[in-house]
Amino acid sequence: MTIASLGVSYDGLRALVEVSLEVGDGEFVTIVGPNGAGKTTLLKAISGTARAVAGHVAYQGRDIGGLRASERAALGIAHVPEGRRVFPSLTVMENLELGSYRRAARAGRARALDEVLALFPILRDRRRQLAGSLSGGEQQMLALGRGLMAQPDLLLLDEPSQGLGPRIVEQIFETIDRIRRERRLTILLVEQRVVEALELCDRGYVLETGRVVLDGPREALLADARVQRAYLGA
Repeated sequence: MTIASLGVSYDGLRALVEVSLEVGDGEFVTIVGPNGAGKTTLLKAISGTARAVAGHVAYQGRDIGGLRASERAALGIAHVPEGRRVFPSLTVMENLELGSYRRAARAGRARALDEVLALFPILRDRRRQLAGSLSGGEQQMLALGRGLMAQPDLLLLDEPSQGLGPRIVEQIFETIDRIRRERRLTILLVEQRVVEALELCDRGYVLETGRVVLDGPREALLADARVQRAYLGA
C-alpha cells in the first residue's frame, strides 16, 4: 500500500496534512504519536470511513480513493476500529460470523472460525453470550477475531490496548505478534503504547499534528533521541 500527500479535513480543520507512507506486502508498520495527531483519521482514510480531500491511497497497485468502505473491505482490507465497536446485542458467534461477510471469505468461514477460536479460546467459552456482556479485554479479542474472519490481506489495528489492564495488553500484543508470524499478514498498527508498538513492527512512523515528522526501522526509532524524550521518558 502506498499513501501519497494525503489530506483529510473536518469542519475546515486539517486532520492530516500531506501524509505519505508505504506498507509493503507482509510488512508490519506502526504509527505512533500523541492524542489528536491524526492516527485514527489515517486508518479511517485508508478503510474509506473518512474522506480524503487531497492525495492518493493505492492498494495492490490500484488507486482506491474513489471506492466506498465496503468496496475496500471486499479487496481484503479489514479495519479493527478504536474502541472495539462490537455489536453488543449480538452473540459472540454472530459478531464473528459478520466478520466473514465479504465474498472471498465466505467459503473459508469454518476454517477461519476454528483459527480464531484457537487464538482466543475464551471466545469459544463465551460464544453464546451477548458481546455487550464481555469484559473489555474479551471485547478486544472479539474485535480482533471479527477482523480476522474477513481473511484480510491488510489488517488495520486502531489502539488495541485502549482501556485495558497491563496483563490483558500483554496478551493482546502477544497475539498480534503471533498473527503476524503465523499468517504473514500485512499489518498497520496505530498505538499510543510506543515501546510495545515499536518492538512489534518492522518500521514505524511518528505522526504529530497531522504530519509525519519521523520514520524509520524499529531499532532506529527506538534509539532516536526525539522519540526517547517525547515518548519514552528518557
